[in-house]
Amino acid sequence: MRITIIAVGKIRESWINQGISEYCGRLRRFDTIKLVELPDEPMPIAYSEKEISRAMEKTGERIISRLPVGAWAVALHPDGELLGSPGLADMLSQLSVAGTHHVAFVVGGSQGLAPLVLKRCDKRVSFGPNIFPHRLFRVMLLEQIYRARKIMMGQTYHK
Repeated sequence: MRITIIAVGKIRESWINQGISEYCGRLRRFDTIKLVELPDEPMPIAYSEKEISRAMEKTGERIISRLPVGAWAVALHPDGELLGSPGLADMLSQLSVAGTHHVAFVVGGSQGLAPLVLKRCDKRVSFGPNIFPHRLFRVMLLEQIYRARKIMMGQTYHK
């Protein structure tokens, strides 16, 4: 299966990049992984709701333009369905059985995801009620995809 992760914001922390590299390396045994990093729309220090909305829409348009043609898109969103690791494994298994060859996960920036992105995505998934830094969330997402793939293979995973 091909997996694309489209994420907003640049990662500058070396320890986060190390985590991303670690899980991308582990996942390459199962899938083709592609990470697409998009810039967050700049906003002034003091911004209005209208400016936030405009910035989100511009970023959303960039996200939509980078979604791979034919990919089944998953928005990572606090209001999405709470799957857990076995649920994510089940979702990926069902997609595979249904003939889906490409899944794109979308991670928003500091302002979240624009309504046009949420509308375009096929599913919304949540990692729980906590809000995580969007940069750190990429490592968490990769780890959960790796865990799901291990579950799908019937293998144990302890770390």
